[in-house]
Amino acid sequence: MKKNSKKKQQEVVSQDDSRRKFLKNGLTALAGFYIVPRNVLGRGFVAPSDKLQIAGIGAGGKGESDIYSFFMSGKADIAFLCDVDSRQTAKSRERYPKAKVYEDYREMLDKEHKNIDAVSVSTPDHMHAVQAMAAMQLGKHVYVQKPLTHDIYEARMLTQAAHRYKVVTQMGNQGASGDGVRQLVDWYNAGLIGDVHTVYCYTDRPVWPQGIQWSKNTLPVPKELNWDLWLGTAPYKDYVDNLVPFNWRGWWDYGTGALGDMACHIMAPAFAVLGLGYPESAECSVAKRYERNWNAVYAPECGPIASHIILKFKGQNGKPDLTMHWMDGGIQPERPAELGPNEMMGDGGNGTIFIGTKGKMMCGTYGAIPNLLPTSLTKTTQVPQTIARVPNGDNGHYAAWVEAAIAGYGSAAAKNLSSNFDVAGPLTESVLMGNLAIRSYDLQKKMENGRITYPGRNIRLVWDGPNMKITNFDEANQFVKRQYREGWSLGV
Repeated sequence: MKKNSKKKQQEVVSQDDSRRKFLKNGLTALAGFYIVPRNVLGRGFVAPSDKLQIAGIGAGGKGESDIYSFFMSGKADIAFLCDVDSRQTAKSRERYPKAKVYEDYREMLDKEHKNIDAVSVSTPDHMHAVQAMAAMQLGKHVYVQKPLTHDIYEARMLTQAAHRYKVVTQMGNQGASGDGVRQLVDWYNAGLIGDVHTVYCYTDRPVWPQGIQWSKNTLPVPKELNWDLWLGTAPYKDYVDNLVPFNWRGWWDYGTGALGDMACHIMAPAFAVLGLGYPESAECSVAKRYERNWNAVYAPECGPIASHIILKFKGQNGKPDLTMHWMDGGIQPERPAELGPNEMMGDGGNGTIFIGTKGKMMCGTYGAIPNLLPTSLTKTTQVPQTIARVPNGDNGHYAAWVEAAIAGYGSAAAKNLSSNFDVAGPLTESVLMGNLAIRSYDLQKKMENGRITYPGRNIRLVWDGPNMKITNFDEANQFVKRQYREGWSLGV
């Protein structure tokens, strides 16, 4: 055992003490056990089976495809399945008959921690942080679906926790491992488009209902669904139809709207190419939906049908300041003049456009279909490769995490992951800054004369990134860190 193993064990014992307190959310924690992460046993240590033992929190929908991708790497076993809705686990239970099934992730971690190497989190956004943190504090490597978290504070805490607990991390924006993003980086590094000063990101999402009010028609909870566990950190509400398993995305209590669904895919190329950090400011405009003449629907619990976000980033190392535009609901920027009248922009409904001092380039969702503009330059331009490719590109995103987790924290494989939390955390914070602007836009204030005003509109929100604070409109700071329902905690 390495000389520093004793020190590491002491650190883990301390971490475990706080972890046991946290797992008392409705459970009786095991007393006196000490968690020794696999990395303490030496870099490169693997389980006797030579395969990573993975627990999947969220085993249906995206969770089903995530854990299948880990399994198909050939270096992982799906040892445990956890889902609050037994209807969602049917296919996974059939595919992994030896996997033990749980309903409550806290019970699973409490009872099975010794048999788990890593955890995949593929649940609604409002549960990502508590589930990932619970696993990390037990020394488990984590793969978390995008967006990394539901609010900015959670993203910062998970980013810091990855190093505190010495675990290997990856966010589920698989395009970050794609060849397209790396081609864009190579073009930029070769100076082909000069210094980028403006980026446009756009999507056709939402493709689920938004801009609506919460249903007043409550229904009995399906017998297969543990509704209280599904609500988790969110405020209690009676069960309504057309929410589970997908349309929760549009409701702020659970989802993060069009930004949360697609911006981690569509903004990610800009972060990879330009090395962006925290934005300096955010502003927005939001589409209104009218039920009748002159009467707009006021639905602050729900994301809008369309929005335009403007994020400002301070230029670094002599580079110009950057303006990033985000457009959703099908709104798109002007077509670049260099793009032919019948050529597709991005991938049609989604894309990213980089505007530099010497030229332009664009791509579709996930950084796919990279093109220089005019597109004729794409095939004729050759530049040196400045960034290594991930084996199998975006399809290798999952296998790369599996192999890095086997190699252990601090390994070259872990440091080179395309969306480890050092990358995914700041990206997610910027994505969620857009939602902070949207929700601030909907804040109402009642004047003495009874008139309703909207003080969060028509202003630019100034952001102190290191301290996670809006400095010129304090009411907006309620959206930096949300209040969990009683009995739930992030455990930090």
